[in-house]
Amino acid sequence: MKVEDGDYVLLYSSKRDKFLVKVKKGKILHTRLGYIKLDDVIGSEYGTEVLTNIGKKFKIARPTFLDFLMKFKRKTQVIYPKDLGLILIYSNVFPGAKVVESGTGSGVLTATLANFVRPSGLVISYEIRKEFIDIARKNLEKAGLEKWVILKNKDITEGIDEDDVDSVVLDMASPWLVVDHAYKALKHGGTLTCFVPTYNQVEKMLKILHSSDFIDILLLDGMVRYYEVKPYAIRPKMHMVGHTGFIIVAKKP
Repeated sequence: MKVEDGDYVLLYSSKRDKFLVKVKKGKILHTRLGYIKLDDVIGSEYGTEVLTNIGKKFKIARPTFLDFLMKFKRKTQVIYPKDLGLILIYSNVFPGAKVVESGTGSGVLTATLANFVRPSGLVISYEIRKEFIDIARKNLEKAGLEKWVILKNKDITEGIDEDDVDSVVLDMASPWLVVDHAYKALKHGGTLTCFVPTYNQVEKMLKILHSSDFIDILLLDGMVRYYEVKPYAIRPKMHMVGHTGFIIVAKKP
């Protein structure tokens, strides 16, 4: 498979030197290892190499969804991949699912949900700040996921327009204000999931959930340790991502 003009590619030399770029005729990518003429990438087979002007090698790779996600423009705090994976499985997100989200932000969670509901599902994302919607829309377009998302400039605490929803996912400061709206919008067996960073928010959310008709309430967080993968030097990395937030899940019976 060959690279065409306008394709996104991952140019990889090392974990430090990797670039997600949209190749266009006449454009040049400048790196600390020299520059690459993108004309030299167009027409090349994926898996082959391209040289910088000083002879440094870069592999030409097809980018994954995670490659796009890590290169999103960000104006807000985002949810880490370790938490995104847990949210997906506990929220029962599947191809064809109808998901309501609130707290679009830069669109990282939005894009992740969209990537897993396609090709026949839909994510409806509520966000009160117009500038965040504009950023999220551009990020979604970059990842090719915009047609599986509806972005709404609306406060979800005023109500959810949709019904027969498979999952409601909240990344917002006061998710307890949405519990009643979520219950009405969800289909039977649907899930409500929220991501919050502090114990204070957890306590308030659990209090409201326990007084509601939701069942099977779950509280968890996740920690991931990465490892050095150098030959003959395999060991845990010196730093790790510890606590980033709590995930609360509840089910509508």
